[in-house]
Amino acid sequence: MKRIILLATLWTGLVSHAQTLTIAPAGPVLTGDPVAITLSGLPPKADVQIVAERLMKSAAQPVLYRAEAAYRSDAEGTLDLAQSAPRSGSYRKADVRGLFWSMTPSKDAPAAGMVPGVVQLSARIDGKEVAHARMQFVNTLPDVKVEAVDAFPGAVFAALPGSGKRPVVIVLSGSDGGSSAVRELAPMLAAHGYAVLGLPYYSPAAWNSTERELPMLPRSFVDIPVDRLEQARAWLAARSDVDAAHIGLLGYSKGAEFALIAASKMPWISAVAAIAATDVVWQGWGPDVNPPDSRRSSFSWRGQALPFVPNQDFLQEMAGFQTGADVRYRRPQDKGRAAHPEAAVAARIRVEDFKGAMLVAGGIEDQMWASGMMAQNIAERRAAAGRDTVALVYTDAGHMLNGSGWNPTTQYDVGAFKTGGTPEANARAQADTWRQTLAFFKRSL
Repeated sequence: MKRIILLATLWTGLVSHAQTLTIAPAGPVLTGDPVAITLSGLPPKADVQIVAERLMKSAAQPVLYRAEAAYRSDAEGTLDLAQSAPRSGSYRKADVRGLFWSMTPSKDAPAAGMVPGVVQLSARIDGKEVAHARMQFVNTLPDVKVEAVDAFPGAVFAALPGSGKRPVVIVLSGSDGGSSAVRELAPMLAAHGYAVLGLPYYSPAAWNSTERELPMLPRSFVDIPVDRLEQARAWLAARSDVDAAHIGLLGYSKGAEFALIAASKMPWISAVAAIAATDVVWQGWGPDVNPPDSRRSSFSWRGQALPFVPNQDFLQEMAGFQTGADVRYRRPQDKGRAAHPEAAVAARIRVEDFKGAMLVAGGIEDQMWASGMMAQNIAERRAAAGRDTVALVYTDAGHMLNGSGWNPTTQYDVGAFKTGGTPEANARAQADTWRQTLAFFKRSL
């Protein structure tokens, strides 16, 4: 009889400590949406290790990324990744996204059945797995329809179905060019209720190649016509499913430069979000700049090149790709701006002329250009004109503010090319920028 009672007591204890790793909401998670990750049923004050693994797409084949951290459960035997700082591991501060952005490439082979976009989470005590969960990220909703736009090379239009007219966001990517960024961003934004036009405007040759994705677009970032947006507006106005009276622009890096110039000249634009922003027009580049040391503007307006700030020692900076020295695009630009203050005055984008809503974001440690300082300049210039601006300036972040904060940020500065910021600061800035950009367009369009 005593043996039966003892066995019953042991079984009750085991059941009371059944560990559960819970991800809420359950099912696929829309990129950037809030997520809670908790572990319950642990012994009180237990040491727990959580390992996160996922496959990330690469040019050759998917690469396994991995992060891990050690935690201690609370007195009730629970663990909340949003509240619990790891005792050791790949990141330091309490952060529900910490195991995700702190991942680094692993030399291990991925487990059978792993696919990109799905994160495997394993909780272990004394090396033994006690709970397991899978988390799937999706960039958009299954109902979002994406269609190619024949009128503009490489462009896509994305929207949820419905009979109403939706406000519009035109997406402008950065110096990477081509269509990949806008094809990814258009359905992401469309999932939040916007009609989105992803508009490529420049298509350089691929690295170490002469092939170009969109040969109909400029191969050099020189005299890009800002007034091309007038054609985009006319195309949108001809559609019955969009509200062409409420058009916003979302631009990243050189796309932010494009968007801010457009806002200063086109009164029909309702709102602009300029991420990794600039307050001036910069010098262009590319194979059509001949000789290579001559100077051309990045942008034009109605056939006329816009005044620009020249670079200084640009080719010397690029030599780092051959020598292995750090390559920081910001240095030639900072030098050029300091050496040509009169050019900076002439090239300043007149953001105060824009009467619509504006959001700008920048990182103080940006090594592509001084986006933190320039975002502050924009906000100050508009404030002097009595115009409000949402200014997001991140102290320890760099240039890579485009993202949700859930993807690995550890590899941005691996190799010669530097974009700046710490992995943690970049991830936190990405998450905040995306959240605030969505809230900004919801208020403004």
